[in-house]
Amino acid sequence: MNIAVITGASSGMGKEFCSRLFKEEDARLGAPYDEIWVIARSEGKLRELARSLDEKRIRVVPLDLTRSESISALKALLEEQKPSVRLLCNCAGMGKNGAFSEQSVEDTHTAISLNCEALSAVTQTILPYMTGHGGKRSAAIINIASSAGFLPQPNFAVYAASKSYVISFSRALAEELRDKKITVTCICPGPVDTDFIKVSKSDPNATFTGFKAKFVTTTEKLIPASIKAAKKGKTMLVYGMGQKMLHLTSKLVPTRLVLFFERKMK
Repeated sequence: MNIAVITGASSGMGKEFCSRLFKEEDARLGAPYDEIWVIARSEGKLRELARSLDEKRIRVVPLDLTRSESISALKALLEEQKPSVRLLCNCAGMGKNGAFSEQSVEDTHTAISLNCEALSAVTQTILPYMTGHGGKRSAAIINIASSAGFLPQPNFAVYAASKSYVISFSRALAEELRDKKITVTCICPGPVDTDFIKVSKSDPNATFTGFKAKFVTTTEKLIPASIKAAKKGKTMLVYGMGQKMLHLTSKLVPTRLVLFFERKMK
């Protein structure tokens, strides 16, 4: 049984990935899939997604990936079903906007747990089911990072640091898995028009403002580009001209100068 696994599938980028996979039945990503396993905390939203696409091919797996028992449950399900995982999309993530000193310990722990620990644990749990397919490519992994991971981000410190982890982890893993013909593609967008900004600011009416508002993209644009990059086996996709410039800046300009200009811009 060939499957794809998508975390954070109840909304935003994860939901869009699921929808797109039904339109991208391309062998370069291991498709067609007998099942797509969708993982998120909200069982109701996952079942709504399944009804809107194909309940026979979507397996709803309601899990809170910040809890160790959820990783154990995923491991047990894999052992029971013994699928061939041809694609893993790690989309689950969160962050809180504001000064670190004003963040709750719980929010900080959840961000690190979900963005770093859960992504690593899910990948490690699934990897044994991604090998042995033969051909030019065994399987593909897509990790959602962020251009925030290129540089320290005052008032977004934990989120940016966690995405730096995802970038470094993805690049190293891509090299480790090269001989096994498993590709790893790290996606680094800037602001994306999802509910993320509302959650990060704890404001249901929040939107991107100021300089960031000029670089907002949509999941309808980002996810097809991400799938295309994964099909090509690219290690990293920095999406958008503004984010490419930021990536270049992070390599050429001393971090202290970037932070200085950030302060002046405020």
